[in-house]
Amino acid sequence: MTTPDRPQKRKADRKAIKTRIGTHRLLLDNSGALVLPDLSLVAFADLHFEKGSAFAKRGVLLPPYDSATTLDRMEAVLACYRPDTVVCLGDSFHDIGGGARMVPSIAARLRQLADQRDWIWIQGNHDPGIPDNAAGRAFDSLEQHDLLFLHELKETVTTPQIAGHFHPKVRIKAGPRRITRPCFIGDGQRLILPSFGAYTGGLDIMHPAIANLFPGPFTAWVISQGSIYAFPSEIAHFLPFKS
Repeated sequence: MTTPDRPQKRKADRKAIKTRIGTHRLLLDNSGALVLPDLSLVAFADLHFEKGSAFAKRGVLLPPYDSATTLDRMEAVLACYRPDTVVCLGDSFHDIGGGARMVPSIAARLRQLADQRDWIWIQGNHDPGIPDNAAGRAFDSLEQHDLLFLHELKETVTTPQIAGHFHPKVRIKAGPRRITRPCFIGDGQRLILPSFGAYTGGLDIMHPAIANLFPGPFTAWVISQGSIYAFPSEIAHFLPFKS
């Protein structure tokens, strides 16, 4: 069993890009995790634990390894950055019964991670109730350090916001090819993280549900082949998925 004290990747081996939200420094990790080094905090969005078993209940058989794969990736990030606080930005479990379906060995690993730090669950539309056996604290949203952590951005809020929910992806032209990749998207006051879960799709950042949240200049930080690249909207040409 892996533990958060067994580094799976050294910090020098990880790829991250620096930016800011409000007055805070950020590292956008190539895993899709967000790091606030000055606050010793790491955030994950849309883990969707037990999505595979949820589909299996409906007769759609997927390999039952999504929770283990997602947890492996989380352990690697936490072993690298060693935060005091972890914030999971909602839809951490694919449904209310996800915690009960989790294999006991995987549930024990998750609880060990949560027991070793201040672990905060933001409740999402898929998991309005966090499993009773999940360690940590649960909130609808959390405001601290002049930041608002929540599942879905609120258009009327002026506090800098960090959210998930949309699983943002972007389509860009790379030479003769067109590629689709997960991305962060933000404008210095609002940031949406990509989905961290193993079995999750994505929504085009050109879709009105995302685009309307960023009427001014924004940046898409695109994760591709183990690296992360910044594409400012003023100069980038984002392609709609159906073009």
